[in-house]
Amino acid sequence: MKRIVAAVIAAALLIFGIFFSFLTSFWASDWEEVFNEFSGGAFPSSFVVEDGDLDNRIAIINIEGTIMDTGEESSVFNSAGYNHTLTIEALKEIINDDTISGILLNVDSPGGGVYESEEIHKYLMEAKEAGKVIYSSMGGMAASGGYYVSSPADQIFASNETLTGSIGVIMQSMNYSQLAEDFGVTFDTYTSGDMKEMLNGQREPTEEETQYVQGMVDTMFQNFVDVVEEGRGMSEDEVRNIADGRIYLGQDAVENGLVDQIGYIEDATEALKEELGGNPQIIEYGYDDSFANISFTYKVKDFIGEVTGQSDIQRVESLINNRQGMQPMYLYQD
Repeated sequence: MKRIVAAVIAAALLIFGIFFSFLTSFWASDWEEVFNEFSGGAFPSSFVVEDGDLDNRIAIINIEGTIMDTGEESSVFNSAGYNHTLTIEALKEIINDDTISGILLNVDSPGGGVYESEEIHKYLMEAKEAGKVIYSSMGGMAASGGYYVSSPADQIFASNETLTGSIGVIMQSMNYSQLAEDFGVTFDTYTSGDMKEMLNGQREPTEEETQYVQGMVDTMFQNFVDVVEEGRGMSEDEVRNIADGRIYLGQDAVENGLVDQIGYIEDATEALKEELGGNPQIIEYGYDDSFANISFTYKVKDFIGEVTGQSDIQRVESLINNRQGMQPMYLYQD
């Protein structure tokens, strides 16, 4: 009897989840169209944080969460967490806006993808070439890629509690050959060359593969060292002495040269205003908090997925579909 009741409840939850997913997806699409109409379809959007001189502005860019391009389009409905498209488009807009004199990075990130981190760095360097003054304010964490994107800043602020550093590269693969053997699973693989199935989790990597991947990691690490060397005005030896992957607290980072000053975002803001002079207007790229509550409804879909077990199924499917290869990361993993 209990099994029947459990099955009925599970079926009811599944049906409800499918219906609710359809309903909210439809509603989200409708609302997003209205919002785009209301905002003129201009993304990324910015809003005024502090009034001031319209010809001498500071733009705040939030880099919070793992720096990864998830492929999601910029919109109010996926504004929570880091949005790579939004960040890059904001930087492009800032570079071409002569009224913006300074950029304040608000960084709270363990890092992320090598490509995404470098793309942000590229546009920050273009912003500097366009005459923008860049300050970075580190929150609870600005490690690995989070530090990589901060390194071009003219001044870097961190609190005593900030975790930063973690200069290095990590690549990971999964070896599930023993698991497959235990369950009697075999794989038939046909390739055009010995290295085509490199990083295949079905077997142990060969010595050639290990050396090749390590060479890739070493190349990307050298790039990280070069970025810090240039951004902080340090020698390569000085950078390498502190670039063994470890994290540093804020005060330690000041002492080893990775950070300029101890302070919070308010301190960084005031310092940047003082350097620019006058009374600059402060704007922030992102979406106004007045729309934040809308996203609550869409979190419910995630909850339904957890209840119905759909999230677990999707994770397994992702593992199966992406069983070969790995992504290089500037990422701190605790």
